Amino acid sequence: MASRALSLSSLSSLSPISLSHHLACSTPSSLRFYSSKPIVVVNKSVQSHYDEQTPADTRVSISTPEVEGTGAAAPTRGDIFLERQKSFAAATTVLAACTKKKKKKKIDKVGGSVKVSLPSCYGCGAPLQTSETDAPGYVDPDTYQLKKKHHQLRKVICGRCRLLSHGHMVTAVGGHGGYSGGKQFVSAEELRKKLSHLRHEKALIVKLVDIVDFNGSFLGRVRDLAGANPIILVVTKVDLLPKGTNLDCVGDWVVEATMKKKLNVLSVRLTSSKSLVGIAGVVSEIQKEKKGRDVYILGAANVGKSAFISALLKMMSYKDPVAAAAQKYKPIQSAVPGTTLGPIQIDAFLGGGKLYDTPGVHLHHRQAAVVHSEDLPALAPQSRLRGQSFPNSQVALDEWTAGKIASNGLNGFSIFWGGLVRVDILKVLPRTRLTFYGPKGLQIHMVPTDKADEFYQAEVGISLTPPTGNPSNDWTGLETQRHLQIKFEDAKSPACDVAVSGLGWIAVEPVGRSPGVSDSDSEETDKELLLAVHVAKPVEVFIRPPMPAGKAGEEWYQYRELTEMEEEVRPKWYF
Repeated sequence: MASRALSLSSLSSLSPISLSHHLACSTPSSLRFYSSKPIVVVNKSVQSHYDEQTPADTRVSISTPEVEGTGAAAPTRGDIFLERQKSFAAATTVLAACTKKKKKKKIDKVGGSVKVSLPSCYGCGAPLQTSETDAPGYVDPDTYQLKKKHHQLRKVICGRCRLLSHGHMVTAVGGHGGYSGGKQFVSAEELRKKLSHLRHEKALIVKLVDIVDFNGSFLGRVRDLAGANPIILVVTKVDLLPKGTNLDCVGDWVVEATMKKKLNVLSVRLTSSKSLVGIAGVVSEIQKEKKGRDVYILGAANVGKSAFISALLKMMSYKDPVAAAAQKYKPIQSAVPGTTLGPIQIDAFLGGGKLYDTPGVHLHHRQAAVVHSEDLPALAPQSRLRGQSFPNSQVALDEWTAGKIASNGLNGFSIFWGGLVRVDILKVLPRTRLTFYGPKGLQIHMVPTDKADEFYQAEVGISLTPPTGNPSNDWTGLETQRHLQIKFEDAKSPACDVAVSGLGWIAVEPVGRSPGVSDSDSEETDKELLLAVHVAKPVEVFIRPPMPAGKAGEEWYQYRELTEMEEEVRPKWYF
């Protein structure tokens, strides 16, 4: 019997049941292609793969050979089934070979250039290398070859990460302030380029903001990185807020500040990576909104991304075995900005999609960019904040200072916040109070303004720390001076916060109501306070609505009345 030729188009038009019936009722013993390159195709997935690989002008056909015997000698259904299984096995072998070849030539597009993907350190994301011992990603050559032999390069941690895990402060980002430079260091601009592809991808962005440094860590140009991708805004370190803080008020305050940024924010989550507060809610929303997309953890340098991922994996591991396995090789945590030097892929989801820890976006206007690496731990609060207020009856003052404050308030005084900030009080009410919220390691000193310069030169690096050691070598001093004109309506509630990028904030309270102060005294000020804030040159100072921190915040904070349209577009906050 002559063989019959079937075109691929006619086969693809048949349903799976019709195709199997057609093959069973015909007289095939095998399926063969006739083309310039013999190819075996059994199903649509195989056909589509080879349609891409085979030139369009190559003619491909399937023939069914003559039956070997008739009657009792004809092939049984079992023989036909075995032949079909052999064809499937042959197609699978060819596909596996092609897939293996594609994996060897895997290409990543980063910042417009094409780079062959390399194995990276799972702790920091730096490409592994064996040549420069002081550079990120260095691995002993013998260890590298052994792990490579057993296909375990994804489970290797570099020498720098080992030092960081033991408390050493090893910087790896150059170009700003106190960071060291050198050929082994990467620049902040290079780290930004590694994130530039995000705006062109369909992804879910989990953006982290530090509540202690809300304005300094928010990333003003986050739209350039995230594009139109949906964002879950995660506010970290809420466990550091002063005791008695009402998180209902703080959540509303955060949403109000976020609305001004005009971002595609799905929701706001108040969390603590240390106590796992709020982490379960973030896991639930990620699983709901992921929809097969990759999830990227985005934020400023040293905002707590690696700690957040550790908490995320710990919470997910209770129900997801994939996340439980990923806990063993999680990103390293350190107080050094720039700990993560490249995107770190984490297999954390059972249903597909990857979790990525990204390099922190370095912001030159934060305090961490100007102090030495040895002083970085002093900028990170480790326990609940306690506001330090001036004037304060519990602080011992000399007779002259106490008398002057009693008669004229803080006018004519300067307050030093460590060696990093100086606040000159130019014009305030007699009972105006300044409350400093930040790391406990920064001591606060108050001196008359006419002696402030002399005091700073004598005490910087000694009682005014950080900077520590001998700051005269590389410390440029408080070169930037910003004059603040603060207007207020109600003297009983805080007028504003003066937020210092990378450090904390100062609550300005025009407390003009007391037995010794009349209403007329308040009227004479024209509802205005004048301050001058001195900081290091690149550090920024923000004026913002006061955060309702502490027990008193609940008493004076007022919720804004919203229109129906605002209710619809306004993101919800959860705790």
